[in-house]
Amino acid sequence: MDRIPGRIACIQGWKSRSVCEHAFVRWDEQSVGREEARSLPGLEVERVRTFDAPEALGINFHEVRAKSALNKVPGSYLPFNWTVNPYRGCSHACNYCFARNTHTYLDLDAGGDFEREIVVKVNVPELLAAELLRPSWERELVAFGTNTDPYQWAEGRYRLMPPMLDALRETRTPASILTKSPLVLRDLDRVVALSEVADVSVNFSVPTLDERIWRQTEPHTPSPRKRLEAVAKFNQAGIPSGVLIAPLMPGINDDPELVDEIVELAREAGATFVNGIALHLRPGVREVFMSWLSAARPDLVPRYERLYSRGSYALPEERKRIGKLVKGFSSRDRHRETRKRAEVREAEEEREAPVQQTLF
Repeated sequence: MDRIPGRIACIQGWKSRSVCEHAFVRWDEQSVGREEARSLPGLEVERVRTFDAPEALGINFHEVRAKSALNKVPGSYLPFNWTVNPYRGCSHACNYCFARNTHTYLDLDAGGDFEREIVVKVNVPELLAAELLRPSWERELVAFGTNTDPYQWAEGRYRLMPPMLDALRETRTPASILTKSPLVLRDLDRVVALSEVADVSVNFSVPTLDERIWRQTEPHTPSPRKRLEAVAKFNQAGIPSGVLIAPLMPGINDDPELVDEIVELAREAGATFVNGIALHLRPGVREVFMSWLSAARPDLVPRYERLYSRGSYALPEERKRIGKLVKGFSSRDRHRETRKRAEVREAEEEREAPVQQTLF
């Protein structure tokens, strides 16, 4: 691999040309080219280039042209039917991330590769805009952040989210965003604009406020207190913003006093909801998490082996215990506020609708 200006290492064999109409910020003096090498295994899309950025903690970025933006959610067990994931892999490096196993589909591992080999779908804004304009699109809720964080470190450079928020607004498509990063505040004005024509919420995952636990379990994430500050700013702007205390890990971040502190600060921030979710250990993440646990908290290994002896979910009695840790917020209040906002918006649309003039 040769070094080129801007201190970026690029794979040889590509010719410089534009990727797409969307203009996003790249590293200084970078140009975009098509890599003639094969695509990543398991990813049947065109790969544009691969490079590493020294300022990005040794991360390699694989820029690809995706075939579609909207992903249909199978079944009906989730409150949304469509998702968008502009990135695969996540530099947050959360040792409990359930999405880790998806990297094995690319012939990469669920451990270090998931954190350092990041797939960037550079054309996803154009794809989403086109898909939302299809006559068949029924303006259903689109969820961001259900797999990997759309506001992870790379988004500060690629800026894939702003044009997608614009496309949602232009087609009056409701959306929800889940993130661990206050970087989403960069797009506050766009989110507010979207809220004028469709329902939108921006929610934050805050598993702990304890600095030691935070650094151990999600080492490259922004400060959890900054996330709670962002919750307050979105709610002050009229955008519903809630908190997921997730995952709750037995013996690690499930101390009632630690949980109560998050709940209280979330309440002060005007959070529309606070929910707690027990740790899931699916294949892929299970191995990564247990390896970390063996090194950092060997005293907890027997407990986890017992709690997760039946599979990916903790034993029912443990899930019940964890479910009781977070209390004091009503989902009915949240739905009532959502319905109220929708009714106000519908009334405004009726007032703005042009009056049909009669012929006689």
